[in-house]
Amino acid sequence: MEDKFFYYTGAIHIHTKFSDGTGDINEVSKAARAVGLDWIIITDHNSLDIEEGFFNGVCVIRGEEVSPSDNHYLALGIKDCIRPDNDPQKFIEEVRNQGGFGYAAHPGESDLRKNKARPIKWLDNSIIPDGVEIWNWFSDWADNYDETNIFKIFYSYIFRHNLIKGPCTETVKWWDDLNKNSGKIVPAIGGVDAHALKVSKYILPVKIFPYKSMFKTLANIIILKEKLPKDFEQQKNIILNSLKNGNNIIINRHLRDEIPFISVVDNYILVRLAVNAQIRIILDGFCIHEEYSKNLKFKTLKNGKYRVEIYLKNKPWIYTNPVFVDL
Repeated sequence: MEDKFFYYTGAIHIHTKFSDGTGDINEVSKAARAVGLDWIIITDHNSLDIEEGFFNGVCVIRGEEVSPSDNHYLALGIKDCIRPDNDPQKFIEEVRNQGGFGYAAHPGESDLRKNKARPIKWLDNSIIPDGVEIWNWFSDWADNYDETNIFKIFYSYIFRHNLIKGPCTETVKWWDDLNKNSGKIVPAIGGVDAHALKVSKYILPVKIFPYKSMFKTLANIIILKEKLPKDFEQQKNIILNSLKNGNNIIINRHLRDEIPFISVVDNYILVRLAVNAQIRIILDGFCIHEEYSKNLKFKTLKNGKYRVEIYLKNKPWIYTNPVFVDL
């Protein structure tokens, strides 16, 4: 018999006026509420100045994007601002010393961009973070943004979703390798990297990728067996613990906004969707089964870490965190 679950949708990796974003807590939370988000995590660069709590019916949690020149790190569950350092091992340890955890931010940005934006990468894969931001929407767009002529610039902004290709192959492989070599789950998230940047060089100021539109892209769905309590600190702790334990599903809401059912019951992986899609079962980094369906029941025959990838119309849609199966 399948358990009943409760699903809470949120966005991670958001910038406000306290770093290089433009919005305040009211604007950001209103945008989140307007598109049905239950919670958000704001991660300004080297800042914890934003207020947290319930705003416009949204649970707003404060984190920090520790931001040296490279090796950016999304630090969650910390009390004091972490000073950026060119040695990421130092701030990873400081996050842990404060009782927090973190994710390597946009670790696989491309060196082959056709624009002037410098990629910010995770330079040393031997330095192991607590988790990995395997898919960053803004980085995905920036990697494919072509500014070589005015027509390509126009296309990149108007048809921006056509530029989204999904998680970087090298990043996913690194994440799978981290999980293969760890006795615990190394969790992953999808980040929007929202800034709502204002461009003032035109007749009227233009806001590029406003918060509301960004919150319709990558989301993280937390799966719980009980409803979230009404107390903020309790909600915050449950959400952070869920992310730390990899109890979240990454979904591209723009492709299709749906709450999927994905679970492991009696050593079967169960997937139920409202539409047919390409479903892949990944075991320790290798695809061991693939089928086009909206209802999948797959028997696990080996011990290991299993996860699910789902593609809709040949585009990446859903990624789960690994689940360890011990037969």
